[in-house]
Amino acid sequence: MEILNAYDLTGSLRDAGELAGCSHHTVKHYVERRAAGGEVDRAAARPQLIDDYLPKVEEWVERSLGKVRADVAHEKLVALGYTGSERTTRRAVAAVKKAYRAGHVRVHRPWVTELGMWLQYDYGDGPVVDGVKTVLFVAWLAWSRFRVVLPIRDKTMPSVFAALDVTFRRLGGVPTYVLTDNEKTVTTEHIAGIPVRNPQLVAFAEHYSVTVHTCVPADPASKGGTEASVKISKADLVPKDTNLLEEYATFAELEAACEAFCEKVNTRAHRITKRPPVEMLAEERLRLHPVALSPHTVAFGTTRQVPVNTPMVTFESGQYSVPHQLLGQTVWVRTYGVGADEQVVLVHVGEDGPVEVARHHRATPGTPRIDDDHFPPQPEGPLDRRPRARNAAEAEFLDLGEGARLWLIEAAAAGTTKMRVKMAEALALAKLFDPVEVDWALGHAAVHGRFAEADLSSILDHHHGRGARQPGAGEHRASEDRSLTQGTSAWARLGQQVGQQVGPQVGQRDEDEVIR
Repeated sequence: MEILNAYDLTGSLRDAGELAGCSHHTVKHYVERRAAGGEVDRAAARPQLIDDYLPKVEEWVERSLGKVRADVAHEKLVALGYTGSERTTRRAVAAVKKAYRAGHVRVHRPWVTELGMWLQYDYGDGPVVDGVKTVLFVAWLAWSRFRVVLPIRDKTMPSVFAALDVTFRRLGGVPTYVLTDNEKTVTTEHIAGIPVRNPQLVAFAEHYSVTVHTCVPADPASKGGTEASVKISKADLVPKDTNLLEEYATFAELEAACEAFCEKVNTRAHRITKRPPVEMLAEERLRLHPVALSPHTVAFGTTRQVPVNTPMVTFESGQYSVPHQLLGQTVWVRTYGVGADEQVVLVHVGEDGPVEVARHHRATPGTPRIDDDHFPPQPEGPLDRRPRARNAAEAEFLDLGEGARLWLIEAAAAGTTKMRVKMAEALALAKLFDPVEVDWALGHAAVHGRFAEADLSSILDHHHGRGARQPGAGEHRASEDRSLTQGTSAWARLGQQVGQQVGPQVGQRDEDEVIR
């Protein structure tokens, strides 16, 4: 810069060289370089051996859609008479590929969404519950970024339709378009690149006044928002080493976890909009059209009416249980799977939309499929009779404890006579002894079948006497310096006359006491 400043000051190459302390040739070089805009410093292009073969390389790159390998191209060039190095070939192929990609790159335009226009949904692999793999249904309202995550058992059409109905009702309206993948439940086939819609899906869309569109094949960018939502949902809901989640014991626990996840992500500020999705949904809901009052039930199966007193429905010569809260209501029954894995699915449509209420394996005639959780606590039957007091005396006897209840059941089963008299005797003994001991004695008598008149007092006396005596008083106990083994001193008197004594022996007195 000092050289150029000196030249601008003097206008002479030699004078500028003297001021800058360099040769006038150096000044001339920098002056010409500035005038040429830097072109002087560029190396001159030299001809290469591959220049004559570049059109052929471009042809191969075009035919292979930019995927041809440089080593393959070099072999082909050698066969055509090329004598250059493979390094030169690699550089030439890389340059041609770079130019090809620059001319064929896809330019993405930012998607500016509109209120109430688009709803996207996709699926993710859910956790395993009770040995069965589940599916996460993830829906994403494009403008407000409001997410709905629902666990479903499978990706069959009835399950998807039920999830969409619940999603619409949770959003409080239906958008104009629904975008998803090309599943068989949506698209049966493609003809000349045009997707052919599933007839049942068309009926579903007409019922909710919505238009269903599908993504272009092999183009996940058209619904990247849902793809990201599925990824985040799996990271927070599926137990992995990264989140340290425990396995879900029941399907209800997974449903509760999904609701908690939706509450968390919809109430915090979104990274893009800087606003909570639940606040933006309140604005977008004004542009959604109302949800149909009655859900679309054509794909849910055959209707069955639950009896008013027995929560069992009949389907194809088999009986299946449903929750007892559905007594007198209508359910839809369908089959899922084939062979040994075939299942019968029952769906109920309530105020919140269709909900799967039961799933059983195929039943056979005469052998119904029953889930104990579908029934309330059963009243007493012939095999489970429990004592219930009918008067004050019975209540006072049963209040003694479980031993008294057991005595009553066992004594009645044994045909014991004068049971009321014996119960009154037990209450009298409870005033003399500790009621806890009387209850224990009644239980002991019931276990050993002792129901005679004096049995209860005998058990109490024996139990109370053993508890009152001290160790060693009236009974013999083994210790570190005392044994209960029979001694040998008695054998020394064999053959002796009465009154004759044998010499004293160690431990003889104690042994004689033990023998006596």
